[in-house]
Amino acid sequence: MAAGNVNPFNLSDSDEEAERRPSETADTERSPSDGAPGPPPGNPFSPPADAEPPSLLLSCSRTSPSGEGISVSAAATAAMAGSGETRVSVDVIAAQLLRDQYILTALEFHTELLEAGRELPRLRDYFSNPGNFERQSGTPPASKDQVLGPGGPLNRAGSISTLDSLDFARYSDDGNRESDERVAVLEFELRKAKETIQALRANLTQAAESEVPSQERKNFKSSPEIQEPIRPLEKRALNFLVNEYLLKNEYKLSSITFSDENDDQDFELWDDVGLNIPKPPDLLQLYRNCGSALPLPRDMVDVAVGVDFGELPGNYITQDPPKKPDLSQQQQTEVVQELEYQISLLNSEKQSLAEQIKKLQSEIQTLKRSVSSPPPATLDLGSQATSNLSTTANTTCSTDPLSVPPTDNGQYLDIRGVSEPESDPDPPSTQNTPHPHPQSHNKLKSRPPVQFDQPNRKLSPAFQQALLSFCRMSSDSRLGAEVSRIADSEESVMLMLGRCLPHIVPNVLLAKREELIPLILCTACLHPEPKERDQLLHILFNLIKRPDDEQRQMILTGCVAFARHVGPTRVEAELLPQCWEQINHKYPERRLLVAESCGALAPYLPKEIRSSLVLSMLQQMLAEDKADMVREAVVKSLGIIMGYIDDPDKYSQGFELMLLSLGDPSERVVSAIHQVFIPAFAAWTTELGTLHTALIPSLLARIEKLLTQGEHGLDEHKLHMFLSALQSLIPPLFAVVLQNAPFTSRAKLHGEIPAIEVTRFPRPASPLQDVATIIGSREMLSALLLLYDHQLEHEGTTGWDSLLWVVNQLLPQLIEIVGRINVTSSTCVHEFSRFFWRFCRTFGKIFTNTKVKPQFQEILRLSEENVDATAGNGILTKATVPIYATGVLTCYNQEEDRKLLVGFLEDVMTTLSLSHAPLDSLKASFVELGANPVYHELLLTVLWYGVVHTSALVRCTAARMFELILRGMSEALVDRRAAPALITLCSGPEFSVRISTIPAFGTIMETVTQKELLERVKMQLASFLEDPQYQDQHSLHMEIIRTFGRVGPNAEPRFRDEFVLPHLHKLALSNNSQAVESKRIDIATQLFEAYSALSCCFISEELMVNHFLPGLRCLRADMEQLSPEHEVILSSMIKECEIKVENRGIGDAQGSVSIASSLVGEDAKTKFLSKMGQLTTSGAMLANVFQRKK
Repeated sequence: MAAGNVNPFNLSDSDEEAERRPSETADTERSPSDGAPGPPPGNPFSPPADAEPPSLLLSCSRTSPSGEGISVSAAATAAMAGSGETRVSVDVIAAQLLRDQYILTALEFHTELLEAGRELPRLRDYFSNPGNFERQSGTPPASKDQVLGPGGPLNRAGSISTLDSLDFARYSDDGNRESDERVAVLEFELRKAKETIQALRANLTQAAESEVPSQERKNFKSSPEIQEPIRPLEKRALNFLVNEYLLKNEYKLSSITFSDENDDQDFELWDDVGLNIPKPPDLLQLYRNCGSALPLPRDMVDVAVGVDFGELPGNYITQDPPKKPDLSQQQQTEVVQELEYQISLLNSEKQSLAEQIKKLQSEIQTLKRSVSSPPPATLDLGSQATSNLSTTANTTCSTDPLSVPPTDNGQYLDIRGVSEPESDPDPPSTQNTPHPHPQSHNKLKSRPPVQFDQPNRKLSPAFQQALLSFCRMSSDSRLGAEVSRIADSEESVMLMLGRCLPHIVPNVLLAKREELIPLILCTACLHPEPKERDQLLHILFNLIKRPDDEQRQMILTGCVAFARHVGPTRVEAELLPQCWEQINHKYPERRLLVAESCGALAPYLPKEIRSSLVLSMLQQMLAEDKADMVREAVVKSLGIIMGYIDDPDKYSQGFELMLLSLGDPSERVVSAIHQVFIPAFAAWTTELGTLHTALIPSLLARIEKLLTQGEHGLDEHKLHMFLSALQSLIPPLFAVVLQNAPFTSRAKLHGEIPAIEVTRFPRPASPLQDVATIIGSREMLSALLLLYDHQLEHEGTTGWDSLLWVVNQLLPQLIEIVGRINVTSSTCVHEFSRFFWRFCRTFGKIFTNTKVKPQFQEILRLSEENVDATAGNGILTKATVPIYATGVLTCYNQEEDRKLLVGFLEDVMTTLSLSHAPLDSLKASFVELGANPVYHELLLTVLWYGVVHTSALVRCTAARMFELILRGMSEALVDRRAAPALITLCSGPEFSVRISTIPAFGTIMETVTQKELLERVKMQLASFLEDPQYQDQHSLHMEIIRTFGRVGPNAEPRFRDEFVLPHLHKLALSNNSQAVESKRIDIATQLFEAYSALSCCFISEELMVNHFLPGLRCLRADMEQLSPEHEVILSSMIKECEIKVENRGIGDAQGSVSIASSLVGEDAKTKFLSKMGQLTTSGAMLANVFQRKK
């Protein structure tokens, strides 16, 4: 028959089938997108009925035609040349080509059909699906000699590049698939190119290893003095190791230069050296092990593949032994090590097989129990064993894929090694897997057998192997090998986790990686290999790129749990190196993790490491780190270290760390030093007995040195730094006094102990500064306080060395220091005031009244007979007065305490006024007390005493003190008490007293908004300006102009427009006719400063024309004669004001003109600033020019 000649393969596309299925499409046969030929989708495990035998399929070669068969093209030509009845359809030919894997022929056939306009859907769908060209592991090759390429059955050939040139989308029925199909083809080509590159790399690596001719190698071996030239592979490997060494040791510039000189090598990928070459240890490890033979890396042989001795790298040793005995011994050692490794591989394979045997035996027993009747007598033992084995193997594959031994590489499953007779239900496992590990074997025996339902089937071994090969299991990859082996012990679980976690972590979302922390820590704790543990801890510290607070807390919690579990030795050896590696990390969050880890791990470290290595790490970070939050964490960790350190020699280092931290520019760091470090350091010095003998005296000595060096300018920042440290040491000092008191041994917690008053102690900055925390409990502190007050009040301080040191040495030294500070420095006064207030509150009221106040009163010596004596009043002008008043007398706020404070301030005011002494100390007292509204009533009481005093000097002093306390005082209090007192002073006969009230009235105009009160003040100031009795009062005019310049920019606009500017115009006009030149220049200078300050305000055009410009012109007339440098500035101001007024126009008559904004012209600004710098007579008031606008 003609069809037989046409189709020699006798496949399913015969004439009869073509006639039966003339409209056959891709839906009726196996889809070409499924890849290699196989059974139809209905039953993937049984071939089609009309398919040729497998032997014929396997004997066909699709790449090299031979005389064994007729090419498909010839068959197709013969089919087309036959009669119409025997003509084979195009679709059938395409199906045959695809089924027999003649891919290139099918592609050429597809191209010809496209050119003829007869596109075939089967071919179009096949070549547009990139999945058809993926690596397939379905049917194994027929013979061992047949070699497939790295891409599976389809080798990448040059002619496949025609896939790139074909535009399949042009012939697609769906235009939306154009880009998708093109991308799919390109992705396929990219994968194939990468596979080709990897194959070529492997070949090149192999070639590079044998590049040196064998004859030359023999010459080098025979002549050791001649060094063998370096091979290309060796050079690339050494280059990689050298570059890795440079990077690890921070030789970054050298690494960059080295990389540039070897630009043909990729130093970030070891595979660039050679894919089949394992990475050796780093240079440091090679150097350390240079005297001993290094074991060959154990990943050179695939676990899933059996290895012959002839394939070993050291096999050439047995064939061509070297001549040198020492070299032969070394090579033999390497061979022994490799053989030992092979033994371990075989043992692992043996364990897996033993486990499978055990499963098969249990299945056989189950099958025996499930069969009700004995097997037929005609079935001999061999066939029965074969049947049972086939059945159990089939069930094992279909129901438990993980039971496949790790040697399965996708080909036929080798089940011959586990075939046993059914009559032997419990054979020893050593028959096929010699020398199993006893521990694993015992566990396998103790494990209950797994039972499966077994069908009553008889399958030949060959058919069973072919059938099981379709179970697509992959154990030849890393993951496949892990999946195929089930851990049977805790140790094997840890080993598996150690191998898998490094591959899992990079693929977990950053936001969820903290979920891996317990797994990593558990594995790191229990893993037997130190190298793997180090890798896991490295992963832990690098788990999150920039961990937030919650993530860091989770990691720290894990580290502490790890430390508790493994002990100090492993913490030192495993956790600390991870901290050291990250100490200079570029992300501050990672450095913050290091700083916090040092503190969290401090209790679990060896004490030698705690006081040396960890302390040095934190000290380095404190001095070098630029992030405030990192230094803050460092200070807190240092505080924890101070709580555990027990080496007295480290005291000086701790003191230096405290000073370094106190001088930190960040407030966060300084706050941490007071909250954590200083209390912990003080607790240590208390145990050493050096708190009051070394630590506090050292700080006092630095303060005294600072005052001695600061005669021309005190460094207030350093003073604050040392004084704040002293203030933080007050609670531990009081605790030392209580713990070393004569009554400490009598303190008992039995009976009713009264609770401590809430206000007994100042509020601590942190729990570590709470005296109750330092003592141990509030109950113990309460018992000690009762005995403390009783001792001070009734028994005295005899034998109480710690308290005597405070009274006889600390207090006198502090009072002497207070007398040396600058009383005009409000910062210093405030700092010392706070210190004495906390000191007195901490040591109690009895101590303050009996020990602190008498020492101050002895120095101040306030008595009537010393009023006129200048020698005894020097101390009253020092900072001792405000610090005693605000730091000691305000500690307690009972009636007798307030009376004592009022009396002291009245005496000081009277004494200083009558002795004509400077009032700076009294002003400092009023400023410090006036900052707290609680003392406003008290201060007004003191001032009222001065208002009604008989001496005009005292009344003048009282009038000037009003200016200091009116700011911040409530308007009701000003209206009810301050304003009447000022008006009372103005009613007196002395002009000096009246003049002294003007600054206070100006402050009221600046701070008060009540209209009635403002009208009263305005009337009083108007009387000063308009009353004829004040016309010749030069000092009064000077004070009024100075006050106007100070309060004008901030006063109510109506007061400024209706009162200040018109009266300044009048004063400037009257000053033109002043005969006394000295008075004229004084008034002109004050007017210039006042106008400069008011120039920042918005002034209406009417006031500008009627008062401001005329006043400036009058002032310029004076300055032309008295001060030409002022005249230039005034001329510029007048000119700019006139230009602005002219440009406003009639429509903007209601607007405002800012003289300050008119000075933005470059010429005017340059003139103004240059002349301003030349002025020498108006430095104080010129600052008002830049006050804020109202």
